[in-house]
Amino acid sequence: MDSPETRRDAVVEELHGERVEDPYRWLEGDGDEVAAWTERQNEYVDSVLDDDVREALEPTFEPLADVPSFGSVTARGGRAFQSVRDADQERPVLTLRGGGDRTVLADPNAWAGEASMDWFTPSPDGEHVAYGVATGGNEQYDLRIAAVPSGEVVHEVAEVGRTNPGMFAWADDGFYYVATGGMGEQMAKELRHETLDGDRTVVGTHDDQHVWPGLDAHRGRLVVSFSEMSGGTELAVLDDGEFVTVFDGGDAAADVSFAGDDAYVRTEKDAPRGRVLRADADAFLAGDPDFETVVPEGEGVVRSVAVADSHLVVHEHRDAHSHLAVYDRAGAPAFDVPLPDYVSVDGLDADTEADECHYRVQSFGTPATVTRCALDARETETLDAPRLDTEVDVDVTQEYVESTGGAMVPVFVAHARGTTPDAETPAVLSAYGGFRINRTPSFSRFRLPFLADGGVFVQVCARGGSEFGEEWHEAGMRERKQHTFDDVIAAAEHVVDESYTSPEKLGVVGGSNGGLMAGAVLTQRPDLWGAVVSAVPLLDMLRFHEFLLGESWTGEYGHPDDPEAFAYIREYSPYHNVESREYPPTLFTTAVGDSRVHPSHARKMAARLQSEGRGGPFLCRTKTDTGHGTGKSMSMAVEEQLDRWTFLYGFLGAEANP
Repeated sequence: MDSPETRRDAVVEELHGERVEDPYRWLEGDGDEVAAWTERQNEYVDSVLDDDVREALEPTFEPLADVPSFGSVTARGGRAFQSVRDADQERPVLTLRGGGDRTVLADPNAWAGEASMDWFTPSPDGEHVAYGVATGGNEQYDLRIAAVPSGEVVHEVAEVGRTNPGMFAWADDGFYYVATGGMGEQMAKELRHETLDGDRTVVGTHDDQHVWPGLDAHRGRLVVSFSEMSGGTELAVLDDGEFVTVFDGGDAAADVSFAGDDAYVRTEKDAPRGRVLRADADAFLAGDPDFETVVPEGEGVVRSVAVADSHLVVHEHRDAHSHLAVYDRAGAPAFDVPLPDYVSVDGLDADTEADECHYRVQSFGTPATVTRCALDARETETLDAPRLDTEVDVDVTQEYVESTGGAMVPVFVAHARGTTPDAETPAVLSAYGGFRINRTPSFSRFRLPFLADGGVFVQVCARGGSEFGEEWHEAGMRERKQHTFDDVIAAAEHVVDESYTSPEKLGVVGGSNGGLMAGAVLTQRPDLWGAVVSAVPLLDMLRFHEFLLGESWTGEYGHPDDPEAFAYIREYSPYHNVESREYPPTLFTTAVGDSRVHPSHARKMAARLQSEGRGGPFLCRTKTDTGHGTGKSMSMAVEEQLDRWTFLYGFLGAEANP
């Protein structure tokens, strides 16, 4: 089947003195014509991907979907809360752990439609739990409050928008939350206080698209962190209807945790790799803290701090993988929690009334296992460890690649033990490089068959993340965004030069901001890739700010309305750099319900490549029952991953061996 024809309009506008063509602007709409175009494109994808490769992969993928998954444990008031997806369930269930038993508090599998529970936060006494419910993965939440242990919903707030656990705080007489408005609206943030009886007070509003308020509360006082998407944070206390600044991080990140008489602030101010400060909690809440450094800046980058009854647990990244260090509450080093090499920790949590912490740990070859650490006894215990039928012993090396400006970029190379890579070995490279998000070792159940079949996985810690602190982030944002793409290209050249693979056998994969990365290296170095997957991507970088959350990302990318920013954005914007030349096979994926990145990015880019590019095929898969990534059922995930890996296996010449 040939790629579908797409209507090309004569849309030209002058931007900062340059004539810019946009022939597929009509694909930004949502009418019948766009729906018909989407249907034709999906049929085209099916004609390419419904083949013997998919048939060979299905018997391997389906058992992987039947393996349980375990979320991290949050302990409050002597109770342990956890989301768990059993083998026969489509979505995770909110449970209360008790001995060897689990009490179900909320089960999305029993709800009507495609509803999911994407986050939860228990009250400090463990008597209630709040959770967010969304439909179709659109991240537009209804807020529910349930009693514990019955699970009975005692209060509900409809359509609060993009609220998440960081934008929710429990109070003595109810709770605070931030309501953000619906999909497509300008995202004014309204801070509300509400009781379980439904009495509501609007505390304040924040109209700045770049700032996202986070909430905490202690001793009856509300603490708000006003955080810009690009990192800078101001901590303020609500005092008689006014916000009083307590800690101004400037351009640096900061967050606060309370435990009894202490307030702990994790910040990068005057410490690019992070440090931990302590102040008297009452003085902090009164707006007059006297901070002392309890954990100074060290060789690792401080990611999070969990405060237990008599210890601090500090999660750091050292050389882009996790390290856990335990201190007493005054900051004296106690011990390091033993971890395997090249792992990532997430979900670190502690109850201030118990001397223990919980966390998950995963690697390229091991799924996320839930661990409890008894801090006083210095002992760890594995609580949950998924068991896979497909098990692969994975060898991992970390190598450093020189990129532009002399930057030494970490690159993880993973393959099955016994695989000896060479120029004929299929390889997949992944990167993100933006918004301070780090690419540390992670597990993917649907990557296992590729490794078992002799493939190589390459993960690049490109600039734009914060693997080495804020300086690493700033080196890949705004006018320095090209560094992100340089790092990925340098890593690709390295794995080819070292004979891990060859260009025709090398694929590149990225999602969201990583989808932008994939689009940029596709247009800048099409000769380096045998296949490209760009998922829920940003690709038209001259109009990204016009849609959904785009305006809030201008702090990261620069604003196209600014002439200087326009100049450097125009240089790499993938949609505007398609030429009449050979490009490798490319799969774009998007979703109608994506409330972050508008599906027009993928539509327009696919249409332009199909019209102007040579080679390919250029595919655009659009899902109609999901969003940017959260809330997917397991069957949806299987279909999505089958598309991706069928495409990669087919065009990289990998052989599927069920």
